[in-house]
Amino acid sequence: MSTFHYQACLPVPVERVAFFHKDGSVLKKLTPPPVFVQIVHMEPLSENSTTQLRFWFGPIPVRWVAQHSQVDPLHGFIDTQVQGPLKKWVHQHSYKAAGIHKTILDELIEYEHNPGVMGWFTRLIYNRWSLRFLFFYRRVVIIRETGGQQMGI
Repeated sequence: MSTFHYQACLPVPVERVAFFHKDGSVLKKLTPPPVFVQIVHMEPLSENSTTQLRFWFGPIPVRWVAQHSQVDPLHGFIDTQVQGPLKKWVHQHSYKAAGIHKTILDELIEYEHNPGVMGWFTRLIYNRWSLRFLFFYRRVVIIRETGGQQMGI
């Protein structure tokens, strides 16, 4: 099993960051091209809510179903893959105030690849380098979408 940790200080109040994450449709904005996200079914973010997605890697669709837990509207939530390309994926999103206009965003992922062809495919997409890029991209998007200032990029 692998773990990935990303932490960033955002020049945005924690309330804005929390409100932004409450809307699951922002996943489309948070996913960098050339990957595209199709939302198949989405429940409002709450304890045990689920989201069904289809990620398009070029012409290849990948189905993903996530269940949410430990939902705290102002501090974060966990999404766990219940169906998808990986053997295991548990993603903890945490945010906490670091002053009036700053938020510490903390992302922790535990993941495990399947054996065989699917594992080979997911290793290309879900590895430390691609996850670093993904979360840097997400940091920029969150700042832009919440009206924060681009400081320290």
